[in-house]
Amino acid sequence: MNVDLTELLFAWGKGDTAAFNQAFDLAHAELKRLARNVLRGHDRGRILQTTVLVNEAYLKLLGQSSTDWKGRAHFMAVAARVMRSIVIDYARHESAEKRGGGLQRVEFADVSFGTETSADLLLLDDALDRLLAFDERKLRVVEMKFFSGMEIEEIAVVLDCSPATVKRDWVFARAWLLQRLTPV
Repeated sequence: MNVDLTELLFAWGKGDTAAFNQAFDLAHAELKRLARNVLRGHDRGRILQTTVLVNEAYLKLLGQSSTDWKGRAHFMAVAARVMRSIVIDYARHESAEKRGGGLQRVEFADVSFGTETSADLLLLDDALDRLLAFDERKLRVVEMKFFSGMEIEEIAVVLDCSPATVKRDWVFARAWLLQRLTPV
């Protein structure tokens, strides 16, 4: 039986818990790719392994059954947000254990940002939180584009806006974040 991920998400949203497991199995390879993107630039042995991140995301996503899923792209966007949250929680835990020994460093290297900047993971999270307070849609664009590698058109579908709006949000958010993460 060839079942579509979107159909499984809709069934899960209507209370079919078995549909979630099928959806997760169907999306597993894509979720691993997403986890690699989220962990890109991190010292993976120190923060999280890709498989551990996918498994932890599974547990958190399981609690999202009441979400009104719009399809595969929406699911991947939520998964990216969940994975980012898990990585930040691990970084906070590690920082607390060090008791002043410094924070986990992350290399923030991506062509779309146009530069290589060494940024503190918690500093990045703080900048993303400030972007959320400034403009939630722009933050969602960053999560979907940078962290999950989604295309402009997919993001536009999830956010229910035009691809041109997503492009403008991406350009603005990228510049906004670089300004806050680049040492003066």
